[in-house]
Amino acid sequence: MKQTSVKKKPEARPEAGTGGADRRSTPFRFYDNRQKYLAFVNTCNEKAAIARRAGQELAHIQPTPPAIRVFDAGMGDGGVLSRLMRNVHHRFPTVPIFAVAKEISLEDVRLGLDKMPDRFQEHPATVLAITNLNYADAPRLSPRDPAQAAATNWQEVRLVGTSSHEYAQQLEELSSTLAYGWQTRPNPKTGNPNCVRPSVLVMYRDDHRFLLDSVIPQPGRVLDTYDFILASQPWRARTSAEFKVRNVLAPLARSLAPGGRLLAIQSCGNDPAQEIIRQLWPGENPFVIDRHQLLAVLKAELGGSARNYDLSALPDAKATFRYEMHTLPSEISDRIGTSTLFAAWNAAIYVNQIEDERLDSVVRKGEYLKAVQVVLQRHGGLWFNDETFVISRRRQ
Repeated sequence: MKQTSVKKKPEARPEAGTGGADRRSTPFRFYDNRQKYLAFVNTCNEKAAIARRAGQELAHIQPTPPAIRVFDAGMGDGGVLSRLMRNVHHRFPTVPIFAVAKEISLEDVRLGLDKMPDRFQEHPATVLAITNLNYADAPRLSPRDPAQAAATNWQEVRLVGTSSHEYAQQLEELSSTLAYGWQTRPNPKTGNPNCVRPSVLVMYRDDHRFLLDSVIPQPGRVLDTYDFILASQPWRARTSAEFKVRNVLAPLARSLAPGGRLLAIQSCGNDPAQEIIRQLWPGENPFVIDRHQLLAVLKAELGGSARNYDLSALPDAKATFRYEMHTLPSEISDRIGTSTLFAAWNAAIYVNQIEDERLDSVVRKGEYLKAVQVVLQRHGGLWFNDETFVISRRRQ
């Protein structure tokens, strides 16, 4: 296990050839399109809506020493995690927080860290760990394979100072650390990004190291069960229920502490965004696997241990929530601005996961913006539906 305490930029540099592999012969993954993702998250309020929904689950959490433990199964740009940590501070202002985030995207890790300096300022007793490990290994911050565990790139950052400005400066200096630890190469068969090396980045305030001694993870010693786990959009909609359960839901459910709760969120359609898509691709429906199917497959996967969990699905009225694309009332009129139409189009194809190869012929014809305009005028804007379900582990 490679372990380093970081107070300045490390000398490590990316290995030649690992980050710039030729991607022309590999399959294209829609979620790797950074432009579409960033345009979506900055024009829609899904992050805020998810954070509000996740915050409701905190009312059911009863943390036990030494900390409240939170796992984000896909940090993204950090918009949800930072909001969730603010909520945790509001509810448990004096309880240490151990937050772990899984993220394979280097750019998302950078964006997420940009939102963290004020978290260390407001809640000094915070330990934050970010890892690129898979869903089975990320909660325990260690690969199960002994050789991979021994080769893990473990970095520890002790933040010094007393202001968010100082913490921000130190986190910004981690550029080369992140570039080394979060290198990826595309899988030649699936196009999925695979990490070059397993990495864990642990951050906390140096002036609270004594207080947090039992919370700070170390190689071979981690807090591997969690009071709350958030799994928001952790899979492609068209992936089979068996794959989603085996590779995501089951490992996360097994990482719950007694009394812990896992909130899963996925898109479910039946909204204006899907109307846009169906005007161009009639009958299109990527959201064929609902929460009931996932919970049924999860129950079978857990086997006898399923009796330790509550796997009941909420009724539709409680399970579904909506979020919207940001627009001004004046923007939805007889003549909708081109920028609004493009933003709505991008959000619709992003949520419905339409690959670029399928977009070419539609975009060339130029009728897609007309379809967007018709739907926006019909509904007075653009909104989307997400469905949720909760997996809770019974207390012993």
